[in-house]
Amino acid sequence: MPSTPDILTRDLGTLAYGPALDLQRQLNQQVIDGQHPPTLLLVQHPPVITLTRRPSARQNLIADQQRLTQLGVSTHETDRGGDITYHGPGQLVVYPILKLADFGLDLSSYMRLLEQAVIDTVAAWGITAHRECGATGVWVAGMADGRWPMADQRHTSCVAANPQTPTPKPHTAKLCAMGVRIRKNTTMHGLALNVDPDLSHFDLIVPCGLADRSVTSLKQVLGVNCPTMQVVKNVLVEQLQTLLCREGEDMTCVMRRKTP
Repeated sequence: MPSTPDILTRDLGTLAYGPALDLQRQLNQQVIDGQHPPTLLLVQHPPVITLTRRPSARQNLIADQQRLTQLGVSTHETDRGGDITYHGPGQLVVYPILKLADFGLDLSSYMRLLEQAVIDTVAAWGITAHRECGATGVWVAGMADGRWPMADQRHTSCVAANPQTPTPKPHTAKLCAMGVRIRKNTTMHGLALNVDPDLSHFDLIVPCGLADRSVTSLKQVLGVNCPTMQVVKNVLVEQLQTLLCREGEDMTCVMRRKTP
C-alpha cells in the first residue's frame, strides 16, 4: 500500500513576494518531477498588494501610486486564483506545495481542507470561524456596528447586554484569504491568516473584490489575548498536517517538521 509522502515545513521568515513566488515555482516543478517532498512554506511578506490577471483586480486597487509609495506598499502581479489582496507583517502566509493526488484531493476538497485547517486553528482560542457560501476563505461574525462582542459573548452569540435592547444583526469579516494555482495536479500559493497586520492597509484595496465585506484579525478579535505569530504557526502547521494525513488515512502518513 503506498504511503503519504513526508510533509516538510520551511519557515522563510520575512521575504519579499517576488523571491517567495520564484521559490514556489521552483519547488512546484521539483515536486512535479518527484525530486522534492511536499512542503509547507511559511512566510511574512513586506507590505505588498498582489493582483491577479482578472481585469477587475486593477479596478479594485483604490490607492494611487503616490499613496502606495508614501505608505511603503508595493504591488506585484501574481498567477494565483482570485482577485486582489494585501500581504504584510503580522499576516501568516502559508504556501503548500504538494501533489493533490498524493493526498486523495481535488481542487474543491483541497480548498475546503485549507479552510478547515484555519477554522480548527483559531478554535484553539475560542473563535468560532466559518465558511461563507460563494466566498472562499474563513470568516468570523461580529456586531452590526463594527464592534466585537464582549469576552463572555465573543465566540457564541451576539446577545445584547440589556434584554430590552434589540440584538444587533451580526456582520461577518474575513479573517483568512485564500487563492491557489494548480499546475500538473500540484499546488502553489495558499492562505493568508491575519494575526496582527496593519488593517488600515486593506483600505487601499477592495479585498478579494468584495466591496461589502470587511477584514479582521486575531488581534482585533482577541485583543490582549492574541497569541504570538510563532504560536499560531505551530498550531496551523499541526492542523494542516493532521488534515492532510486524514485524507490519506488508508495510507501510512509520516509527518516531519524541518526548518532548513
